[in-house]
Amino acid sequence: MPTARNPYLVPPRRQPKRRRTLLALLAVPVAGALAFTVVLTATAGAEQIDTAGVVQAEAWSAQSGTRTENTGDTGGGRNVGWLASGDWMRYDDVDLGAAGSLTASVRVAAASRAGGTVELRAGAQDGELLAAIPVGYTGGWQNWTTKAAVSTTELTGLQTVFLVLKSAQPADFININWLQFKRTPTATIPGSPTQEPPSSPASPSSPGGAPDGGWPAVDPAAQQADTAAFFARRPAPVTNNPVKVPEFHATCTVSHHAADDPIVLPGLAGASHDHTFLGNRSTSATSTADSLLAAGTTCTPAQDHSAYWIPTLYQNGKVVDPKEVTVYYGSRLKDPSRTQPFPFGLRMVTGDAKNQSDTPDKQGNHFWCAGAGGEVGRTADGQYPVCAKTAGLVRQVTFPDCWDGVHLDSPDHRAHMANGDSTGACPASHPVPIPSVSFVIGYPLNTDTSGITLSSGNGFSMHADFFNAWEPDALAQRVRDCLDQGYKCNAQGTF
Repeated sequence: MPTARNPYLVPPRRQPKRRRTLLALLAVPVAGALAFTVVLTATAGAEQIDTAGVVQAEAWSAQSGTRTENTGDTGGGRNVGWLASGDWMRYDDVDLGAAGSLTASVRVAAASRAGGTVELRAGAQDGELLAAIPVGYTGGWQNWTTKAAVSTTELTGLQTVFLVLKSAQPADFININWLQFKRTPTATIPGSPTQEPPSSPASPSSPGGAPDGGWPAVDPAAQQADTAAFFARRPAPVTNNPVKVPEFHATCTVSHHAADDPIVLPGLAGASHDHTFLGNRSTSATSTADSLLAAGTTCTPAQDHSAYWIPTLYQNGKVVDPKEVTVYYGSRLKDPSRTQPFPFGLRMVTGDAKNQSDTPDKQGNHFWCAGAGGEVGRTADGQYPVCAKTAGLVRQVTFPDCWDGVHLDSPDHRAHMANGDSTGACPASHPVPIPSVSFVIGYPLNTDTSGITLSSGNGFSMHADFFNAWEPDALAQRVRDCLDQGYKCNAQGTF
């Protein structure tokens, strides 16, 4: 597109005047075998694209509000331009494949800085969300880059796919050259959530190492010895009249972003939706407990090398990082005195990235306003609070606090954990009380909370991951002094 277009907000219309029309053509074949090992690489300043399974943007079966033009992208041909909020394109018989992690990609270029989101939906313009891909300024209308997101859909095979454009501005904000769906093999991914643990633990795997049938186990003798040594530890004398609440905390800032998930997709770099990583600076798809322990952290105290991550939050397609995250360690049990530290390398997930509706047992979309004035309204879609100028947008996620005493992980990353029962104690199936982990996430948003999306979908898909890499003695001291005695400690683990 012409480079003279205003790159900052609302670009001027090009001639001839853009027509808002609905066109329907004969079906254009867009199906094809998906490439299961497609890798996007950059060489000599240009991306070398494997074209297997690519659907050309101009090969729509129906559309509203688009035009095509010759493209300067690799491979030539034509791209679709003049794309504004509300425009859409329909593609029939797109093959989503049969198995494995599904990644959706779009090839985009933009000279507008307004930003927005490319939504890929199944069956209808408001159908099931396959992926929501934030896009923004790329440097020009023919400066092309590939954006991707991991889909959580369970749909497979041939589907009708709608590409729907969303932006905070009504004018043209993006060009698209192609879209693509590809599958990543799941052979190295832990088994299904319904898989049962072994009747007797298999040979232990190293903490954070390759999963053992999806149920990596601790060394029973070593765990028994650690537990005995912990409860033989003499708690520190309580001083300074602390608050009678079993709690200590760490304060963490963002360390980096990556489309990695060492718990759900270990070893598969770039296979996840984008995550905002907190704490450990080295967290990647190949992280182990040992590699995390050897790396630095953005958390206080420095003895907390744990990896924490959440889906990246966007506002109108632009990343919004938390100002700060406080990670609370506490107890929700009636008697916290038998709480013991997590085993080194324990990992778990809370929330559900696939959830797109208000389901109470999956954390839901529970954003709120903290500070003077609190919530003063709701966004137009009703999903998010609007905060007073003196308040800020906050999200909290909480992990279970009862462990089965055997496994460092489970196939669904939840089954080895449980919440306390109705009596306020751990259930017999998960008898070991461990600290209850809770993230309180503060975002620099208040009076304008419109246009919020997560890399995993809408606010109902909020989830969080925890990979324990605390220095064992530092963690044991805090659990014994603070939680077991039922008093509030600071980030340094003192009263």
